[in-house]
Amino acid sequence: MPSIDRCFNIADLRKAAQCRLPRGVFQYVDKGTEDQLALDNNRRKLDGIKLLHRVLTDVSDVRLDTEMLGQQVSLPLVIAPTGVAGMCWYQGELELARAAAKAGIPFTLATGSNTSMEKVAREAAGKLWFQLYMWREKELSYELVRRAAKAGFGTLIWTVDIPHRPNREHDLRNGFSMPYKLNMRSVADALRHPEWLTTVLGRYMMTTGMPRHVNFPEKYQQKFTGAAAGARSLQADQLNWEDVERLREIWPGKLIIKGIMRPDDALKAVVRGVDGIVVSNHGGRSMDSAPATLDVLPGIVAAVGNKTTVLVDSGIRRGSDIVKCLALGAKGVLAGRAMLYGVGAGGEAGVAKALAILADEMRRTMAYVGCQRVDQVTEDIIWRG
Repeated sequence: MPSIDRCFNIADLRKAAQCRLPRGVFQYVDKGTEDQLALDNNRRKLDGIKLLHRVLTDVSDVRLDTEMLGQQVSLPLVIAPTGVAGMCWYQGELELARAAAKAGIPFTLATGSNTSMEKVAREAAGKLWFQLYMWREKELSYELVRRAAKAGFGTLIWTVDIPHRPNREHDLRNGFSMPYKLNMRSVADALRHPEWLTTVLGRYMMTTGMPRHVNFPEKYQQKFTGAAAGARSLQADQLNWEDVERLREIWPGKLIIKGIMRPDDALKAVVRGVDGIVVSNHGGRSMDSAPATLDVLPGIVAAVGNKTTVLVDSGIRRGSDIVKCLALGAKGVLAGRAMLYGVGAGGEAGVAKALAILADEMRRTMAYVGCQRVDQVTEDIIWRG
């Protein structure tokens, strides 16, 4: 297995994580849905954007720090909510949160995480965001919101783009599910990865038992397996824009809506006073026919102007990707898979490595395009040939 010391880019961390993790866990992280079209579109769009050198410009003091939603951050990046971090490393959410705190960037805890919000807040601190799914039983979701506020989370991200369970065929083939269940395929998969079996699943079994969604309402922590009763109760298919106003009433901090892909939806969010939106196709993990996020980002930025903070995710693998997103009008990015590759390869140290790689690449790219500060990155660095 490659050492993280020999990982020089996110692709190297991906390979290291692939070696260490069972196939089911890794493909849950790595793949999208159905034919992987949306996932591939995200990368194809990012790769296709070319940047122009600006020469004979002083770039001796390139800085990546900026303000995001009223907070100073060391670089315009947020660790995205990822529900499988705790299967990549024992209490992987804590590893991610600690690395984020030390790096001076926000960490987002997913609703479906394996580590409780209270434990993360107590042991990691830092700039903590919480990600919410709004279920049919909305009062259960409101319970999570109140818990997160009480625990000290300052920003709420409401993910709104999965009204039905995605069709992730690879998970079915691998016998993988969240929460993790033992079956013939998952047991065989785990046995082929003895280090993971010992240091991750084995530690859970010796301490808290099988990993589960500890932030779910108590009655669903053990029962929710995707079966009909649980799936209906925890399905996000009865939502409307008035729910934004209800969240505003009970959430005291910043409120962000994640999963916006249309200018008209972005404007509806602005009218309801959200603090930010995330232009996102869920990393290609929900609707496979979705366009790349960077295809729709400029139109959304033009529609909302400076009325709210626009962030973007889906496909970030290089520091140059962050610069491209800023040039198209985003104020920052969320990164999910890149961070999971890091935590899967080496826990907190692997996440720190991933963040250092992206920061170094971003700093180098900013120097090439003649920008010393984040707010100097504008659309004129993009080649329009």
